[in-house]
Amino acid sequence: MERLMNKLAQLLAEREVLLADGATGTNLIPMGLDSGQAPEAWNFNHVDRIKKLHQGFIDAGSDIIITNTFGGTARRLHLHQLDDRVVEVNARGAEIAAETAANAGRPIVIAGSVGPTGDLLVPLGALSYEGAVEAFEEQMTGLKQGGADVAWIETMSAPEEIDAAIQAANTVGLPYVVTASFDTAGRTMMGLAPADFARTMAGKDPRPEAFGSNCGVGASDLLVAALDMTANADGVPVVCKANAGIPKVKGDEVVYTGTVELMADYARLAVSIGARIVGGCCGNTAEHVAAMRDAIDRHNGGERPTKEEIIERLGPLVSPPSEAVGGGRPQRRRRRA
Repeated sequence: MERLMNKLAQLLAEREVLLADGATGTNLIPMGLDSGQAPEAWNFNHVDRIKKLHQGFIDAGSDIIITNTFGGTARRLHLHQLDDRVVEVNARGAEIAAETAANAGRPIVIAGSVGPTGDLLVPLGALSYEGAVEAFEEQMTGLKQGGADVAWIETMSAPEEIDAAIQAANTVGLPYVVTASFDTAGRTMMGLAPADFARTMAGKDPRPEAFGSNCGVGASDLLVAALDMTANADGVPVVCKANAGIPKVKGDEVVYTGTVELMADYARLAVSIGARIVGGCCGNTAEHVAAMRDAIDRHNGGERPTKEEIIERLGPLVSPPSEAVGGGRPQRRRRRA
């Protein structure tokens, strides 16, 4: 049976490139989030601050707002004595985003953030595949109840955990997006390569609404991975959601080196590579996102960059692949009319 077109699919059909939002955790820290505190608890304790975060990204031009539910499985919430409120935590996170977006005056996709469980699956760890599916189903049930348009499965590294999250999304009845972090010599921590990830996602039934990469170790590394993903996507939209440059420790703070100008250039390169959804992860403020909005709106395709061109413009790779991740033959991309 053919699925009805969801909001994300509709916007992707109407526009060449969508703008996602920026960071959650690194923006909540200056708002008062303490080390070791669960950001998800703020869905009850500091709703005004979460709405302010979402509103900033909406004002900056984001088409996609990601909920404050990254650690929303019982596996992670039990660390903060919230594991008996999983559905409530996630429903409230989606509701806050939806309430904020309701006044935007334009369509905004509410993406329900689903991060890793934090546990290794067997045989490397104690968590069974079935246990992971159950944890994700509980979380996504709350996200759907709260009004999430899509399950945004992010910062993944293990193929088995990705499959468990996808199975949960299908069971709950949410369309899904998957992004992985290629932060270990061009692969995820568990050894997944960008091209293999792309081919696997393109072969899913049902397919994801989009897939790609987030977080990682810098914009250059993420875009080099995106070269391989776009070359093997088979028509599935690709997501690029990079950190704002490279994190540096200064005293008691972690500071990201990516200026608004660098992230604007990253956005232009991402579009030229062929990404359909572009945004930011750790370190990206509303100011960074606004710069990406302007860059995307003014950019008219351009030659597909090579790995060398990406490095020249954004800086060296932090964790270079052991084997080159190719850029292929340059191609000109044009925005849809």
